[in-house]
Amino acid sequence: MELLNILFSLSLVSLFSFATYCYCILWLKPGRMRERIRKQGIEGPPPSFFYGNILEMKSIQSTVAKASIEAGGHASHNYTSILFPYFERWSKDYGPVFMYWTGVTVTIYVGRPDVVKEMNLYKSLDLGKPSRQKKERQALFGHGILTANGQMWSRQRKIIAPELFMDKVKGMVSLMVESTISMLESWESRIGSEGGIIRVDEDFRSLSADVISRTCFGSSYSKGKGIFSRLRDLKLCMSLHTGIPGLRYLPTKNNRKIWRLEKEIGSLILKIVKERKLESTASSEKDLLQIIMDGFDATRVGSESTDRFVVDNCKNIYFAGHETTAVAATWALVLLALNPKWQARARAEVVDVCGVSLPDSDMLRRMKTITMVIQETLRLYPPAPFVAREAFQTMKFGDIQIPKGACAWIPVPMLHHDPQFWGPDAHEFNPERFSNGVFNACKYPHAYIPFGIGTRTCLGQNFAMTELKVLLCLILSKFSFSISPKYCHSPVVKLTIEPEFGVDLFLKRV
Repeated sequence: MELLNILFSLSLVSLFSFATYCYCILWLKPGRMRERIRKQGIEGPPPSFFYGNILEMKSIQSTVAKASIEAGGHASHNYTSILFPYFERWSKDYGPVFMYWTGVTVTIYVGRPDVVKEMNLYKSLDLGKPSRQKKERQALFGHGILTANGQMWSRQRKIIAPELFMDKVKGMVSLMVESTISMLESWESRIGSEGGIIRVDEDFRSLSADVISRTCFGSSYSKGKGIFSRLRDLKLCMSLHTGIPGLRYLPTKNNRKIWRLEKEIGSLILKIVKERKLESTASSEKDLLQIIMDGFDATRVGSESTDRFVVDNCKNIYFAGHETTAVAATWALVLLALNPKWQARARAEVVDVCGVSLPDSDMLRRMKTITMVIQETLRLYPPAPFVAREAFQTMKFGDIQIPKGACAWIPVPMLHHDPQFWGPDAHEFNPERFSNGVFNACKYPHAYIPFGIGTRTCLGQNFAMTELKVLLCLILSKFSFSISPKYCHSPVVKLTIEPEFGVDLFLKRV
């Protein structure tokens, strides 16, 4: 009996200690941080215990009808109030900079381009990816980070190898052309049997997967194709997280699927890595996989760490280079289909620059209209809805101090659609605004950030722009296209901003 009393007392003490710990972590610590932010004059919606502002966000979202139109009608590009109605409401109530809480992390919403500019110029890795996104980020991208200047950073933020990606782009144009021509030949054979209506978004994913596989794995690319379907499933599972604190660590059905997919993806990549190591060292193949392996081996780190780092960065290249490019290409065709004058203008440029020849890197550099179309597409439909950064040290940007442990969220679509920066036609497709370059496209050039900001600006932006140019050039040279009656315009966030129901276009041979 005495032993039971002791065990009961210990259980009560443990339970009380755990409850106290949770209270401090989930309420007192964030409360102190909110108070520090509030003293700067930054307000925000009042939070509730445990959930923070999550329940209010869900409530606001549930009251907003989905953006959809009659098939064949005019597609509105003003979708930010539908996808992010809570941010729009809070911006009206508290201004362009406010704070909110998701139950774990206090976040400062940064909608001022002057502050974005300072964050963009900040090069220290003390402003990094949020810790609370660690599991999702590692599942999709791994631990390694590829930076915009071609450097790889490990988990310890140490430079591992320089010059990875940028030099590969120019040599990849012919491969991009070859893969795209193969896709267009299949379209030509399907036009008659499918009434001219082609589902382009899935084809673009397959095309981008083929290009990235060849880039990353060279002659071994066919062995890596199974990775893409699993990455897409993983992305879908990630988008189903509700935001409830700690839920991602519980063995739910969705989480178990995430863990299984992550393991399968890593195993597939590691199998190719191990096969490559068994090949002759005299091999002259210099695809990204080999360059990554060579660069990391130079640091003389253990083989297990080498394998982990290579797998992580292959996942990074696969997801970032594959999904975002395919989605951007899909939106570009939707916008050109809805704007036949711009479609005709872009086609005329392709004919003028290329004639009957296939595009090469020199021709692509001369295509100003195509570039403007892509830039406007990325303005209206940026691949990533937010740039998220955590302050690993207390830091100040302009008149805003971000405490250590707080996060800053930069709303990319909201900056890209703000009439104050882009004029009264901010929600309209008008590539002409980029006729004098990005710097002169709007009032605040730093409000245009489709590829992110700072040291973690997208490494593959040149690669993506080149692939998009090749794709648009070849499609425009062979087909004219319009929106299919099947198409329903409904942008949705699934880690990237993409068409919820896919895209069907009506194609005709030119």
